[in-house]
Amino acid sequence: MNSLTILLQAAAGGGGMQMILMMVVIFAIMYFFMIRPQQKKQKEINQFRNTLEVGKSVVTAGGIYGTVRSIESDNTVIVEIARDVRIKVDKASVFPDATATHDNAK
Repeated sequence: MNSLTILLQAAAGGGGMQMILMMVVIFAIMYFFMIRPQQKKQKEINQFRNTLEVGKSVVTAGGIYGTVRSIESDNTVIVEIARDVRIKVDKASVFPDATATHDNAK
């Protein structure tokens, strides 16, 4: 009984380094498959907002599609959603219109 207990304790105690290695591997996998792509996507969205021009098709965070009609100095954008219907939207809630880029690729 005593020798069995000693053997089990020795086997359990030697796995400390393996546990640390597994944690590092799991973190690396999470970084390359989850964190890094999200950072890349956020960088692309910020670049789109910085290069926003009049006439670009956009979609707001609320799901409203429209065209940029003017860019104001206080980080707001005037978006035309129908003929003679314009709304003032915060620049941070404007995203590229995926359907417009998809249609241009055809």
